[in-house]
Amino acid sequence: MDRLKELAHIITTLEPKPGRPFGTERPQYISPDVFVEKIGKEYIIILNDDGLPKLQVSNFYRNALFQKDMPSQAKEYIQDKLRSAMWLIKSIHQRQRTLYKVTSSIVKFQKDFLENGVSGLKPMVLRDVADDIGMHESTISRVTTNKYVQTPRGLFELKFFFNSKVPSGTADGMTSEAVKEQIKKLITSENQHKPYSDQDITNILQKENIQIARRTVAKYREMLGILPASRRKQVFT
Repeated sequence: MDRLKELAHIITTLEPKPGRPFGTERPQYISPDVFVEKIGKEYIIILNDDGLPKLQVSNFYRNALFQKDMPSQAKEYIQDKLRSAMWLIKSIHQRQRTLYKVTSSIVKFQKDFLENGVSGLKPMVLRDVADDIGMHESTISRVTTNKYVQTPRGLFELKFFFNSKVPSGTADGMTSEAVKEQIKKLITSENQHKPYSDQDITNILQKENIQIARRTVAKYREMLGILPASRRKQVFT
């Protein structure tokens, strides 16, 4: 039995993906689009403009419109291009203003998360922010897609803050992310020789007034990258 334990320990130290050290893919680093910083008791929002080009229309083309010998066809062409350029610059500024408004609304709704972590995350949908800032849901969806915010709690995609509601004993219910966090904590503290099954986790959560089905627990566990109980069980210490 001692020899068996020794061999089992050796197996656990082996690399299951031996080609991994030779991978050539370079890591993709995420640059946040907006920062949320706590100063005193208030949360301040700062847009990250580093990746945006500083656009302006050249005076050369503005002055060309006032040249007396400029052919009318050339003037019309320049005017058309100037209008397009101004529209582009205005659109970029509008996009930044919208991103600021959306982030401000998210911070207002999710202040408990910023203070307490995932356990304080509130259920929220696109309509909540849309109604708050007076914009359409589709606009909110576009603005939050592939946009990241750096907060005192870490770096998150803006989509992270939109979570479905799971019925619970609290008035507002719990978010799916908060439930995932609960599942993760239960599995982390479980007896490794007798790990919790999905049904066990379901029963524990229901005792805490979190109404959730076993198949939902299984789905959340898989999303967390956690193996089922039969594969988490440790035979040897």
